[in-house]
Parts: sequence; C-alpha cells; structure tokens
Amino acid sequence: MISILPSRDDRVVANGSEVAGGVAGRRVVLGATWWNVYRVLVLMTATAAAIGYASKYYCLANGWDAGKYTHLCYSDIPPLYTLRGLADGAIPYITDLPADQILEYPALTGVFVYLAARLTPAGNTDWFFDVNVVLLLICWIIAVLATAVAQRSRPWDAAMVALAPGIILAGTINWDLLPVALVAVSVALWARDRPGWAGVFLGLGIAAKFYPLLLLGPMFLLCWRARAWAAFGRYVAGAVAAWLIVNVPFALADSGWSRFYSFSRERGEDFGSIWLALTTAGRQVPPDLLNAAATGLLLLAAAAIAVLIWRAPQIPRVGQVLFLVVAAFLLTNKVYSPQYVIWLIPLAVLARPRWRDLLIWQTAEAVYFVAVWLYLAGLDGDGARGLSKEAYAVAIVLHVAATLWLCGMVVRDVLRPQHDPVRIDGAGVPDPLAGPLQPSPAAQHRPATDSPAVPWTAEPPTAG
Repeated sequence: MISILPSRDDRVVANGSEVAGGVAGRRVVLGATWWNVYRVLVLMTATAAAIGYASKYYCLANGWDAGKYTHLCYSDIPPLYTLRGLADGAIPYITDLPADQILEYPALTGVFVYLAARLTPAGNTDWFFDVNVVLLLICWIIAVLATAVAQRSRPWDAAMVALAPGIILAGTINWDLLPVALVAVSVALWARDRPGWAGVFLGLGIAAKFYPLLLLGPMFLLCWRARAWAAFGRYVAGAVAAWLIVNVPFALADSGWSRFYSFSRERGEDFGSIWLALTTAGRQVPPDLLNAAATGLLLLAAAAIAVLIWRAPQIPRVGQVLFLVVAAFLLTNKVYSPQYVIWLIPLAVLARPRWRDLLIWQTAEAVYFVAVWLYLAGLDGDGARGLSKEAYAVAIVLHVAATLWLCGMVVRDVLRPQHDPVRIDGAGVPDPLAGPLQPSPAAQHRPATDSPAVPWTAEPPTAG
C-alpha cells in the first residue's frame, strides 16, 4: 500500500519541510533504510516524553509540594503513592483501608498503579514517579504505533500523537495514557477487521477508565447503518468479557472496588468545566441539579451525533464519530481536568489529521494548562503569582471554545466530504478504520444497477 507522505499532504508540514530540503520528490525511496516510519515515530515519542519529564524537574529536585503549581510540575502520582497506602504495600481494592485512602480509580488502573509500586524501592516517591513515567511512555508508544497501523496508508499522521503538546504537558499528571493506549489498540484491531479482539481491548479500556464505554454508542449506530450486526455482536461480547474478567475478582473482594463509581457520581463542579465557568459568571447550576443538567446536555449532544451518523451523505468515518462523542462527554462533564485532553488527541488525529488544526487546538489547551496551575497557586496562598478566578474562567472558555471549533471542523467534513482530508476530494475514499463496515470487494465491483451490500454512500436504511 502506498504511504501518503505528510510533506505532500499537509500544508504546514510542507512549509516546515523547507529546513530539511523541501517537499519529498516523486523519486523518493520509501523504507530503504533502517529508519522506517515506525522507528521514527518511537524516537519522536521518546523525545517528546523526555521534554515532558524535564518539565517536572523543579518538583523532582525540590519536592512535590513547594512550587508545584507555579512551576507547572504538579502530578497526582507522587502524593497518591503515600496517601493511598501504596508505599506501605497496600493492594488496591483488596487491603482494608480507611475510606479516604481507597484508590479512586477503576480496577485496571489500580493494577497498573500496584505494578508500579511493586517495581519501586520501598518508600521512594521519586522512584515511584520515574517507574510510572517509563510505564506511561510504553503506553504512549503503543498509542502512537496503534494509530499508525490503524491509518494504513497514512502512518505519519501518528506523529501528531507522538509530538502532541497536550501529552507532553499532561501525560504524567495521572494514569490516563493507559486507557488511551488500550482504546488506540482497539481501534486498530477494528480497522484490521478483528471486532472480537477490538472489543476485548475496549473492555480493558473501560476497566481502566470510564470514557471508553461511550464508544459503544456510535459504533452501534455505524454498524446499524452498515448492517454489520455480527461484527458488533463480537465487539460487545469481547468488551463485556474483558471487563468482567478484570472487575469480578475485585468486586467480590469488595474492599473499595466501587469507590470510583460513587466518587464520580457524588463529585460536584470542578476544574476546567463549563459548570465552573458559569458559577464564576454568577450563573451557578444548583448542586442538586448538576448531575441531571450535565447528563441531559450530554444526551442532547449524543442525539445530535446520532442524527449526524444517520443522515450524513456518506457513512461517517469511525475516527470522526469516536472523537465527537468523547469530546461531547468532556464538554458537558462536571470536570474537565487538564490531563483529560489526552483522551481526545489520538481520536482527533484519526478524525481530522491536519497539523494546523491540531496546533490551534493544542495552543488553547496549553494556555489552559498554564492557567489552571496559576489559579491553583492563588488558592494555595501564593496570591502574588496566582491567577484570579475571572481570568481562569476565561481560560476555561478558551479551551472549551477550541474543542468546539475542532468538533465543528469534523462535523463539516462529515456533511461535506470534499473537505475531509482522508476522503480525497470527497470521492468516496474508503475509511481506513472501517474494518467490518467496509463493503466487500465483491460488493464494490457490482454493476451500478445493483444495491451495495453496505450503504457506504447511500441513504441510511428506513424502517420496514
């Protein structure tokens, strides 16, 4: 399969290529050296991870409390090592701990955290952070390579995941790169027509974080429009089986396994959310109505995405609808923590692989990243270098608006495929992630008078 070179496909890359000799010529030889695309992507990811690690230097050198906000080096990982009993050998969800020490993450993340703790010399917080950095780097590399594999003829698009500012800045705040990697592998397996195994990795992603569960909705609608029921059945069966295998043992032990779910339900408006910005503007949603308001707004967004999937002139690409549904969740959620942007980055690359759009969006997220820590610095007593709540609310609006703008670009591509970077000039280029949704070769070569087995460019089926 011919690989699309980014210097020929993306204007930003083409302009930047001038420092390295310009756009690749017609006679360029691909894959002729040891440095193939996948090895280069791994090198890019490792370099980006080193930059991210260097950004934590102040905290590594001076401790994880003093200056953690003003020097932008905060991470949940070091304090939770001691606060959740990991430094004392506690096993998440198994060891009986006080309620305020129970790990508030899903089961597979707990397993990941415990593995890192077992690899750490007893009581050494910096070592624990370093071990997690290495394990999260592995997750990042997996996400990058899975994105490259999923895109088939566009593997270089994964460079946007490897070099994303959002991951560089926020990749080691928490353990979110674990579910991101699992979702990326799930998408790649679906693209390779392995729906059962795609479901298994989706189930593992749900066992590590809640948000991958949202992907079942748009996949159901895509399979309905394409009449790929058998594939969807295997997908769901794999997801359910994987989730149960991870969770049932901890649920039976019942020493805090459900803490994550109760914590999410009881949580109020928090950092980064539109709800906090509304409160700052004097338009607070009453706490007893917040869950209903957030859920209702998400359902409205989901309904709009469903209509888009159903009425689009061509079946939307998998990457487009997965990005839209996760973005809708984050935009309506009670909290939009700075590390949550990591969930969106690989999906954004699959939805609209354009460097210009990614960089515009990521610039807004970088501004928000700085703003949230300076705002917390003010709350922590460092008023001289802190940010006012009004300025912080403006930063929230900026990063929400940037995400909405990117969503708008993706919706435009769905409605007007001639603008879609992946569908060449709107000519019905197959979705590289379609997998079981893709028309069979026999269907693609039927006479024009026949109806295709999968309505790839047709109207959606009607009732009856």
